[in-house]
Amino acid sequence: MQWIDSHCHLDAFEFGGDVLPVRAQARAQGVAHCVIPAVHVANFEAVRLLAHSTRDSYCLGIHPLYVGQASEDDLATLDAQLTQHHDDPRLVAVGEIGLDYFVPALSQSPLLEKQEYFYRAQLRLARQHGLPVVLHVRRSVDKLLKHLRDFSGDKPLCGIAHAFNGSEVQAAEFLKQGFKLGFGGAVTFERALQLRRLVSSLPLDALVLETDAPDIPPHWLYTTAEQRSTGVAQGRNTPGELPRIAEVVAQLRGLALSDLAAATRANTCAALPKLNALMV
Repeated sequence: MQWIDSHCHLDAFEFGGDVLPVRAQARAQGVAHCVIPAVHVANFEAVRLLAHSTRDSYCLGIHPLYVGQASEDDLATLDAQLTQHHDDPRLVAVGEIGLDYFVPALSQSPLLEKQEYFYRAQLRLARQHGLPVVLHVRRSVDKLLKHLRDFSGDKPLCGIAHAFNGSEVQAAEFLKQGFKLGFGGAVTFERALQLRRLVSSLPLDALVLETDAPDIPPHWLYTTAEQRSTGVAQGRNTPGELPRIAEVVAQLRGLALSDLAAATRANTCAALPKLNALMV
């Protein structure tokens, strides 16, 4: 079985000292490919070089959590980088972009309006450069979809709604727009009832798998704030956790693991079409 981790921050500082062994371990466990999204212009080049060194793929974009420190020059840099690396087979999307209303400062002026401006500007660049998008969606599904619909038309944008945690109605709207929905470590928690219902009932061709490593650890790596205060360390989430996350999803759906691997691999390639040439 070959798995694709559709969202993995291998360039994060948590992997700074041993990213290549971490990636090799994941590959030995069947994770054939990782999609590495950028989060701000300062890590564009690091993400690109890392994807080439690990034989993975990458996305370029400005994450909503970094919009506060971003400027028009950063959008110009993104445009220039998308132009310069247009023919790079490992550049597969614009991302990670989107809206985040979970952080209080981002849900209020002036950052509320600034993130929406940057989100729309990056959707425009994705369309201009003919690339799909990888979306960050946190407590912002309806507003994010509203802006996305403005870019539908003859050739609507497509891609992945990363770490999806919305309602069935919102999921259906993303699917109507041609998006796939990313599920990862959060689905392994038994208390995540709505999320587990979604991953069990959505059409199989809607799902892609991810770790968001080193973020969103599965339940077997998670420690509470109280535990951490007593010195218990949280386990490090890596792309090597993907097959075990997939086992949970397969059990919830009553599906053979090999069938889930084949389906989610095909779904990820459908969402990010340039992956097809990299997965042969």
